[in-house]
Amino acid sequence: MFSGSHVALITPMFEDGQVDYPSLKRLLDYQLNNGTDGLIIMGTTGEAATIDFAEQLTVLQFVIDHVAGNCQIIAGNGSNSTAEAVEKTKALDKMAIDGFLTVTPYYNKPTQKGMLAHFSAVAAATDKPVLLYNVPGRTGVDLLPATVAELAKISNITGVKEATGSLTRLRDIQALVGSDFALLSGDDASACDFLLQGGHGVISVTTNVAPKAMSAMIRAARVGDSATAKSVDSTLQPLHRDLFIESNPIPAKWALLRLGLISSDFARLPLTQLEPIHQSVIEQALQAAQL
Repeated sequence: MFSGSHVALITPMFEDGQVDYPSLKRLLDYQLNNGTDGLIIMGTTGEAATIDFAEQLTVLQFVIDHVAGNCQIIAGNGSNSTAEAVEKTKALDKMAIDGFLTVTPYYNKPTQKGMLAHFSAVAAATDKPVLLYNVPGRTGVDLLPATVAELAKISNITGVKEATGSLTRLRDIQALVGSDFALLSGDDASACDFLLQGGHGVISVTTNVAPKAMSAMIRAARVGDSATAKSVDSTLQPLHRDLFIESNPIPAKWALLRLGLISSDFARLPLTQLEPIHQSVIEQALQAAQL
């Protein structure tokens, strides 16, 4: 089961838009040295939408080589075309990764029946574990608990990243799936409560910036130490909120630049760099987290 602290890793870039591999190495070491259990590579936060697939494979291989088995690696394989998602899955399956994160098809707005068929086809293209990813705020479609439960019957669909921020949604899914089905929060602001109510882990944007504190919060919550978990989480709440003051990963990239971990906060168009008016807000959130 995937559990614990996972980071939805940004992809650092130079000002010309090319991937900044020296900064990527620093980010990987920052995560490995501060308790992160898993890396999500080429998800939404990694700007997969504007990185062509050949380039994605190069980035992923760099991560695999550098991590050298010391951390789980989960690859984003999503598309709003089922055929494309299947082909991506087949190509990625040949690499030394631990599993896949598959987002609901965006823009098309498929029915629950369509999503059932989509995820079934992706899972059939690999023997590796597949995590469902539900983020209605970005995709325009909601993967409902009954559909998650139906997909959980497929042997290599092993969990869900649930990013609605609804604890009622967590309870609804818990009632329908087995205890071996991984329930991962994709909403940093509610992640602490998600874990205290039986969730297994987090796939986090905040962990890009504050991996040590996120790891400490998650470990405390998973053993039921509510006081410690909530105390740590209280210092992170400004980051949870303000790293979304503009579209993710724009604020996270600026924060990592401010911390000296990347050389530029460049993001590929149509994303832009953080507006100056928001920089002091992120600065204050970093201070609250003692960074």
